Parts: sequence; structure tokens; C-alpha cells
Amino acid sequence: MLIIKIILSITFIWVFLQDYKERQVYWFLFPIIGLLAGFLFYKNTLPELFLMASIVNITFVSLLILIVFVYAKFKLHTNILNTIGLGDLFLFLALSVTFSTLSFITIFISALIFSLVIHLFLSRKKMPSNVPLAGYMSVFFLASYAVHWSGCITNLYTI
Repeated sequence: MLIIKIILSITFIWVFLQDYKERQVYWFLFPIIGLLAGFLFYKNTLPELFLMASIVNITFVSLLILIVFVYAKFKLHTNILNTIGLGDLFLFLALSVTFSTLSFITIFISALIFSLVIHLFLSRKKMPSNVPLAGYMSVFFLASYAVHWSGCITNLYTI
């Protein structure tokens, strides 16, 4: 389990560094996150609960993507990829198998708020045209895992 946690942590850091510096992330990092984080969730819960939570989480993320698509299409009159990056969408899907539904929605929304606050704080002097959302969210999810692994929160997979 330790090696999986180390690889997952390195992958989150890699996503952050690539997204922050280059605004693009290697595609193969997202399946690694999904598989490793999904495996950790699977090992800490019942198979039935893992399957049900994953389905609900994927549905939640799909609805969120649909809302962004509809907003981009009808309100902004642009393509969805002009409003959110493909890497962000891949990360959303990869993260949807990480935690139980309540924990996932709480951490996911908190990660979005964290990303907004960090981006506003870091870009006070200049306004870049895009936000490294996948990178910021990776940092937040890594921090969530670190808090869980340290024992501060023991029931992250069961809430």
C-alpha cells in the first residue's frame, strides 16, 4: 500500500507542476490517478459500496460537465474546450472513483473553491487567460489524502 500512496502522491505533484508551468498535462497521468486512487478506495470499503459510490460520483461529474457544456454553448456562445481544459475534464473523471459520494462531493467542491482562491491570490498582479485547475485540484486532493494517511481523518472512505 505504501508504494501505491507514493506513486499517487508523485502523480498528483507531476500533474500540478505540468499544469502550472505548461498548462498541459500528459494524458497517461489521469488513468494512473484513477486506478491508484480507485484501488485505495476499493481496499477500504465494500465492493458494492465502491461500485455504487463510483456510479453516483461519475453521474455527478457528468452532470457538472453537462452544465458547463450548456453554459458554454448557450450563454458564452463558445466551445466547451474554450471554457475548461480537456485535462481538467479527465481529472474530474479520474477523481470520481476516489471516495464515497458525500466525501467526494465535499472534497471536490472544496477543491474547486480552493482553486479559485489560490488562483485569485496568485494572479493579483496579472490576469492569465487560463487557470491550472487540474494542478490546483491535484494539490488539494493530495492534501486530503495526506490528512487521511496521517490519521487526522479516519473515515474519509465511509462518509
